[in-house]
Amino acid sequence: MPVLVLLAALVPALRAHRLPTARAISAGSASLTGRGLRVQRVLAGTPLPRAVSMGLGRPLARPGRTLLTLAAIILGVTTVTLATGLTSTMLAYSEAGRGGGGPLVRVEAGGPAGGRTAPLLGDARIEEHLGSLPGAVGVRARALAQVTLVGQSRPAFADFYRGDDTSYAGRIADGRMPRAAGEVVAGPAFLTQRGLRLGDRVTLALNGRQTTATVVGKLVEGNARALEASWETLLPLTPDARAIEYDVRLARGADARAYAEAAEAADPGLRASVSDTGNTATTTVVAFSTVFTVLLSAVASLGVFNTVLLDTRERRRDLGMLKSIGMTPRQVVAMTVTSVAGVGAVGGLLGIPLGILAHRLVVDNVGVVAFPESMKDVWDVPQLSGLLLAGVAIAVVGALVPARSAARMTIAAALHTE
Repeated sequence: MPVLVLLAALVPALRAHRLPTARAISAGSASLTGRGLRVQRVLAGTPLPRAVSMGLGRPLARPGRTLLTLAAIILGVTTVTLATGLTSTMLAYSEAGRGGGGPLVRVEAGGPAGGRTAPLLGDARIEEHLGSLPGAVGVRARALAQVTLVGQSRPAFADFYRGDDTSYAGRIADGRMPRAAGEVVAGPAFLTQRGLRLGDRVTLALNGRQTTATVVGKLVEGNARALEASWETLLPLTPDARAIEYDVRLARGADARAYAEAAEAADPGLRASVSDTGNTATTTVVAFSTVFTVLLSAVASLGVFNTVLLDTRERRRDLGMLKSIGMTPRQVVAMTVTSVAGVGAVGGLLGIPLGILAHRLVVDNVGVVAFPESMKDVWDVPQLSGLLLAGVAIAVVGALVPARSAARMTIAAALHTE
């Protein structure tokens, strides 16, 4: 931090070192002439109120200071754009695979291997029963097996699914879901580590049996050691396979706890649990983005505040002269705020594409998650319009306090050195 402070102070310190004595003594009272006069004359001929036209032309009188203000506003708008994009992406990510947004209940089938009572009902009867209970919309059965990919030394865990396929909604980043025998999907980490791409064929081996499969899709995320496949892909490897758990999707508003109790009451070998509807990672990112946005927006507003305060102190004489010929305090506020509002609009126009670019760089380089285009393209016209106004808001908030202070300054205090 001391190094950053020294670097920030170095440029103005060098300028102060070279400042002539006469100019230093007259700072704040001598009028700066010849800067932005042409633009001021053009604006004076427009139908705009005089205070507004004078404010719009003011940034050209101090181009260096205006550029620093613009940089602060661009930083703020870029941050707001990035944060809103990340929030929208993570909210869409948290809803992926929910298949309609209803509660989810996970039912595990016990057995001797797990030290629990084996279900009384058969595999097919369990799935049928779970689908018949009140509130159930879809049931997806899962079997798990540790398979070997022929030609690779590391084993892999394979999840085989049957039944409700709406859970794949939003989970496929590229390609499609497995629909038939010999089709598998996997997360980006699994595909990268094993050098696989969409369309590649692999041979799965289990207990001396083999079957070939094609990679038809890339999941948004997935275990680096696991792949997913259709139930038909499992049958050639284990003809008598049965599911170890069932994911039940309920209708919106259904009582998940009541459903879980009803599922357990039907068979002592079943254990039901309500899946957590929250997402800790999503909540963390959204909270971080919000705090990050507020902090950097405050920093940008403080940068504007510093610039406007310095500008009003230097223009004491000009403000005193304007007040002496009839400018009201309200017009002083309008002129001062307008002098940065235009800069804020320009900062919004430049900061929005930078924020979108930063958002793309972030979401495209998360190695364990492959976000689909639908989760990246999160902005619409109303949002972009609001982000453009964010630049103006940052500028206005930063300028409001020094503007009101300048409006309350008396003519005598402004011209006491004349």
